[in-house]
Amino acid sequence: MSDTSKTVTAAILVIGNEILSGRTKDANIQYLAAELGKLGVRVMECRVIPDIEATVVATVNELRAKFDYVFTTGGIGPTHDDITADCIAKAFGVGISEHPEAVARMTRHYGDPALFTPARRRMARVPHGGILVDNPVSVAPGFQMENVFTFAGIPAVAQGMFQAMKHRLVGGEPVLARTVRTNLPEGIIAEPLGALQTRYEDVEIGSYPAFRNGRPSVSLVLRGTDAARLATAAAELIVTIKEMNGEAEEFAT
Repeated sequence: MSDTSKTVTAAILVIGNEILSGRTKDANIQYLAAELGKLGVRVMECRVIPDIEATVVATVNELRAKFDYVFTTGGIGPTHDDITADCIAKAFGVGISEHPEAVARMTRHYGDPALFTPARRRMARVPHGGILVDNPVSVAPGFQMENVFTFAGIPAVAQGMFQAMKHRLVGGEPVLARTVRTNLPEGIIAEPLGALQTRYEDVEIGSYPAFRNGRPSVSLVLRGTDAARLATAAAELIVTIKEMNGEAEEFAT
């Protein structure tokens, strides 16, 4: 579903000491940002915060007031440090308890009651008023509280949850992108790139330097909602680079 009359915004909140310590590499921000962009939901902010109740509660409340949607990942597993569900409940000022449907799903999944341990039952706890988000990978659901969606941190599970609930989102115009790669360094192309941005204020232009095969390389990414304007801006950029005796290659993004 989409509403092309407005810009729809979102924030991604990654919760977990393991991310901040460097022990675990986050893969959810990139995935969610790309998928949301396809739906016309622009990710405007991403944060990574520790498993500290006051921090989680304050951050959730700040972001849900600031953006149309908030997506949290991490902290809804079976162990003592999985405090996200409790924090979401506190942020909304509601209680939390086992959700009957979540319990039923997990009971069917584990079969043997001995396998449905008290620790696993913690994952059936949902803030009061929460709507379940299906988990097609490992059953234990995420949940939605108003404009806040809470997912597991495991990438495969977070991705499955997002795909299961994305139909609930009302996006704006899909964000399109074109990428032009050049061998000219940023210091050389900065001035004409700035001039191009001035001429195309409705197109977001980003410059991302790297090394490819031991040589400097810069990817110039143009993003916007008007395909024709993007095409025109990209074509003008390619001409500008070639006039500067640089290499310019456009590729799909």
